[in-house]
Amino acid sequence: MHFIALSVIVQIVCAVHCVRNGRNSLWLMVILFFSLLGCAAYAWFEILPDYMGRREVRRVRQAAVKALDPDRDVRAARAALETADTAANRAALADALAEQGKWSEAIPHYEIADGRSPSPDRAIRFRLARACFEAGRNARARALLEALPPSSSPSQNDRTKLLLARTLDQDGESERALAIYADVGTRLPGAEAQCRQAALLLALGRRSAAVPVLGEVERRLKRMDSFERARDADMYDWAMRNLAELRAGGI
Repeated sequence: MHFIALSVIVQIVCAVHCVRNGRNSLWLMVILFFSLLGCAAYAWFEILPDYMGRREVRRVRQAAVKALDPDRDVRAARAALETADTAANRAALADALAEQGKWSEAIPHYEIADGRSPSPDRAIRFRLARACFEAGRNARARALLEALPPSSSPSQNDRTKLLLARTLDQDGESERALAIYADVGTRLPGAEAQCRQAALLLALGRRSAAVPVLGEVERRLKRMDSFERARDADMYDWAMRNLAELRAGGI
């Protein structure tokens, strides 16, 4: 009895969806005459494709593909490079390696891609700088960043400044790094700049100054969706733990 009721409800939902969205009227016959099997076919061919285009669904799908086959992008990039050793294919392989955290392996491919570009490619040089920084080559990363020309994209300029601030942080130029973190943090989405600013303040022993910065992280976290939070979960967990400890200590 419950199965029949469920079947009828599913048929009604699919039929209403079909009519409201102007789908082929032949689907109504499939839904009505083939019951749950017809509804499953309708959902597969008419409903699911709509959702596959949504950002949240794409993210879940991409995450699942990476979890099941983490080397897929690297293999595809190597295959493309074997077919045509171009600057674009070199950069694509470097990007795939960087995505896996293989920064040292990515560096030579970025260098070759940069050398083969007909004109200086700012985007490739920025990614090369990031790979150098992540691989522990701070001096090289800083030199590349300081030599980059301004981008026409304000967001990309801020990303460059954020990475430069991290190199300054590593070099002990704390005040310059703090100033950049505070500046770009007002414009960049997410709360990476605030987390790094707070971490540096805490490392310098300036605990009271870190509280409002971490409070801003808390405020921004409330506006983020689950995917944004999950992407940098460790960083945000660290921020919230430290904010709780500071508040508990009366700071």
